Amino acid sequence: MQHKRIILVLLSFILIVPTLKAQEEDKGFELSKNLEIFSSVYKNLHLNYVDDINPGELMKNAIDAMLAKLDPYTNYIPESDIEDVKLQLMGQYGGIGALIHSKNGQVIISEPYEGLPADKAGLRAGDIILEVNGQIAKDKSTDQVREFLRGQAGSEIKIKVLRNGKELEKIFKREEITLENVPYYGMVKNEIGYIKLNEFTKDAANNVSNAFRELKNKNPKMKGLILDLRGNGGGLLTDAVNIVNIFVDKGQNIVSTKGKIVEKNQTFKTLYPSVDLNIPVIVLVDNYSASASEIVAGSLQDLDRAVIMGQRTFGKGLVQNIIPLTYNAQMKVTVSKYYIPSGRCIQAIDYSHRDDNGRATKLPDSLKTAFKTKGGRTVYDGFGIEPDIVIEPKYASPLIMTIITKFLAFDFASEFVKNNPTIPSAKDFKITDDIYKQFTDFISDKDYSYSTITERMLKELEEMSKKEKYSEEIEKTIEDLKQKIEKDKSNDLIKFKEDIKDILLSEIVVRYHYQKGRIEALLQSDAEIEEAVKLLLNPNQYNKILSK
Repeated sequence: MQHKRIILVLLSFILIVPTLKAQEEDKGFELSKNLEIFSSVYKNLHLNYVDDINPGELMKNAIDAMLAKLDPYTNYIPESDIEDVKLQLMGQYGGIGALIHSKNGQVIISEPYEGLPADKAGLRAGDIILEVNGQIAKDKSTDQVREFLRGQAGSEIKIKVLRNGKELEKIFKREEITLENVPYYGMVKNEIGYIKLNEFTKDAANNVSNAFRELKNKNPKMKGLILDLRGNGGGLLTDAVNIVNIFVDKGQNIVSTKGKIVEKNQTFKTLYPSVDLNIPVIVLVDNYSASASEIVAGSLQDLDRAVIMGQRTFGKGLVQNIIPLTYNAQMKVTVSKYYIPSGRCIQAIDYSHRDDNGRATKLPDSLKTAFKTKGGRTVYDGFGIEPDIVIEPKYASPLIMTIITKFLAFDFASEFVKNNPTIPSAKDFKITDDIYKQFTDFISDKDYSYSTITERMLKELEEMSKKEKYSEEIEKTIEDLKQKIEKDKSNDLIKFKEDIKDILLSEIVVRYHYQKGRIEALLQSDAEIEEAVKLLLNPNQYNKILSK
């Protein structure tokens, strides 16, 4: 009987091997055939199309369209965009170190970074860029002006700006700009440490570790730590593992990558002794926390080493590699998925399946799988990291969005700086009712019209009622509602006063105390920080969450 079973297995193997070989040959033939067809189409367009075509642009469009059928992270990178990739991965570029935005055909400096060339040259937020090395900036896009500003470190740049009606010319040198991945760290309420991590670029783990060690050394009675990953879209996987290693001991599996090429699958472990195995940790996340942020939050959750607080994360469990191509081009390719310690993958969208409209679909709840943390708590795959404590995000009213997008708070801050050479420290400065009154006076003759969601829905109802020929009584009711909403909107500057004050605080403080000051000032009114501090000062409640 055993002999017969062995013969059957061998026969099955003999039959399967040729089948697999044939399938590979079929795929190889399909690849060669389609490459030949594509080459023929491209060549004949070049030879026969009635108008002149740009071969490089046409080819890039074709490549981009092909890759768009896969996922948003698999991209073709021409040589001209290599600097942008360097910025994303390393947080470095050659330039002046300033943010810019456009308004009414003008490109304006939003924020010069502290101690970088633009700041040292005396450029300020609100300066209107007129020329860069003789290139006119008016009616150019921010991308175009950004290209003018960037360049080789050490190269000279001449910028002409308009400030308070006067033209100024600044001549200085570009530098290699390295963006701070930890823009701020400090103590909250004197007992809780706080570290803000913006990106997982080069040295992120070292910077977080150094910040944490310094906080511990200066505050030996520190009772807990808040690691803020809100808005952090990710970056280098190895730095994510090393940040987890600060709180988890050597030899722990943190993340595994699994893809088509089995030989390239990897498991990343913590390599060093931890800095602190016991301090209570809260990780703050939101809908924009993705990739490496989710590795940190998810791993610490799976290992019951931190409480995760905020909103469900983005759900990016895909890993990309940069592959060099000919002519100095590159390709970023999704090569695997990553799995955190419990074994779950947190990828939320299944790009291999699309609906009738071609949209990739989210994994349905029915297909989500339950996993267990180290201590036995239940967690799920397939939809990002669900926080242990969910905090509803703050509602951004249409008025708030209008004030931001029309740069009304930004423009007011520019006026405020003219009349106020100094302000108190970032921690002590407040938007008083007098300053708020100055702002409402400032915008009184500005266009800040906006539509509320209720108004938009009412308009749809009005159009539908006319189509369906309902009575005049309904039309009268709708008109009455419109008037009531308009009257209620007139109180929005009062209703959303505290939210608007936060925006004004952010825009004003950054002019005097830079990005660090902005973060420090906004911490004072951050509801999620307040909740995190409250929990860290209640060790029984903290431990109860991790031991459910």
